[in-house]
Amino acid sequence: MTLVAGVDSSTQSCKVVIRDAETGALVRSGRASHPDGTEVSPDAWWDALQTAVADAGGLDDVAALSVGGQQHGMVALDADGAVVRDALLWNDTRSAQAALDLIDDLGGPETGSEAWARATGSVPVASYTVTKLRWLARVEPANAARTAAVALPHDWLTWRLAGHGPGTPDGLAHLVTDRSDASGTGYWDPSTGAYRRDLLELALGHDAVLPRVAGPSEQAGTANSLLGSGLVLGPGAGDNAAAALGLGLAEGDVAISIGTSGVVSAVSARPTADASGLVSGFADATGAFLPLACTLNASRVLDAACRMLGVDHAELSRLALSAPAGSDGLVMVPYLEGERTPNKPDATGALHGLRLQNTTAAHLARAAVEGMLCALADGLDALRAQGVPVGRISLIGGGAQSEAVRRIAPSVLGLDITVPAPGEYVADGAARQAAWVLSGGARPPVWTTSAVSVYTGDLVPAVREQYAAVRELTTNR
Repeated sequence: MTLVAGVDSSTQSCKVVIRDAETGALVRSGRASHPDGTEVSPDAWWDALQTAVADAGGLDDVAALSVGGQQHGMVALDADGAVVRDALLWNDTRSAQAALDLIDDLGGPETGSEAWARATGSVPVASYTVTKLRWLARVEPANAARTAAVALPHDWLTWRLAGHGPGTPDGLAHLVTDRSDASGTGYWDPSTGAYRRDLLELALGHDAVLPRVAGPSEQAGTANSLLGSGLVLGPGAGDNAAAALGLGLAEGDVAISIGTSGVVSAVSARPTADASGLVSGFADATGAFLPLACTLNASRVLDAACRMLGVDHAELSRLALSAPAGSDGLVMVPYLEGERTPNKPDATGALHGLRLQNTTAAHLARAAVEGMLCALADGLDALRAQGVPVGRISLIGGGAQSEAVRRIAPSVLGLDITVPAPGEYVADGAARQAAWVLSGGARPPVWTTSAVSVYTGDLVPAVREQYAAVRELTTNR
């Protein structure tokens, strides 16, 4: 049996799965925690990877490995390959003004947004690497001047696995990334497959070494480190693209991930360029594209409702399912931390439509679930507006474990919902990529998918209609 490993180096932790390359059967796994914060030393990722690999029983019998990782983070390296400063993660918002400045640099809020969308498929927001480089140039100019190369978290880990690091000969020339992660930088064009070095220089103030963008099944190198030697290394992927590969999504398939944030992504045969900024025009891990809309408020809306009602998630679900669709007119706009889709960073949440008959725990619970799902449905609409086909929907993430979310989702989204068994889909996708690289095939290997549950129901238009009306009344700031 040939074994492959997949790594998910996420914001909070590192997970490693080891699977049969032919069938995808799980053999063993391990994990380790990452430090909290939005500014982290990359060495912490390397240490966690070593711990997670040890927890998974090591790599001595593994033939290939790929890394899936959190997107957008800025890893600045000097000419010797040393880390210039702690990495800024995707959720570090200090570069919000830098994003606005970069849009202005290309013509202002309207024409600038259009220019960025044409150039990179996306409009800069604080999460993107390009905005963090602009922040670095403005706030830490000495560090910006020292920056000779820029990598993303998964690029840096693959580089270290290949035996490169501070002081290794010609080390920076061996940096490798993939299409999916490159498409989240803000200086790579998914439609042409080329870096926009003019945009890199606009942000950082000078040119820099950037990772080679490997093809979806191209070997990125071989391992030569404390974690093993001789393993084939895949190009890796950004976390959303790796999850899509792990789920086996095809064109027209949509993944809705309900985690800390909500992500609506779809596999598409063509790139998108949304000047409104609602849809990010990313690439996927197979050679296609992965347009994506992200909401800032997802599972934490359910957490907040639990706190408000003094109940756990199981009771919140029971309460929500006991109330009627539409909560008798009670609407929650769940912009508890501002919102990105639509772009209302200063908005707040609201409860609207209070009447004596709907001032019950059950109505509030239902309104919270419906409000969260309506916000995700807005993201789905944004994808459709870009011509992205929407067919099967897979619901994943911690929030997808709520029975109320599963049963109410079809009435809000207007489609049947498929819920795969809980799993490490980012790490699984990385492992599937590793098996693909090892096989040299034209397509990824077909692995047996996990058991799924299907939830059906009729669309209830009134739920979206009353939500849309209240959303515009309460958050037009």
